[in-house]
Amino acid sequence: MAKQSRGTFQKREKERARQQKQHDKAQRRLAAKARRADSALHSEGDDPARAGLCLGPHALPAQGGEATLPPEAPGRSRGIA
Repeated sequence: MAKQSRGTFQKREKERARQQKQHDKAQRRLAAKARRADSALHSEGDDPARAGLCLGPHALPAQGGEATLPPEAPGRSRGIA
């Protein structure tokens, strides 16, 4: 009879430890999420090297200094396929 109660007690302790670990992990996740949100607010627009950058394809300057688009491969059109 004593063996069964010890096993039950061990199971209970194991379950408590698992729940505590889950709780601690959830707290760490919330803290990390708050840190990321806080650092994102400070980092937006702070980098002067990124100011005025335009993403996407850009026209290549031609020999004469005019901006033109690069030639397309033969047999391909720009329309939707």
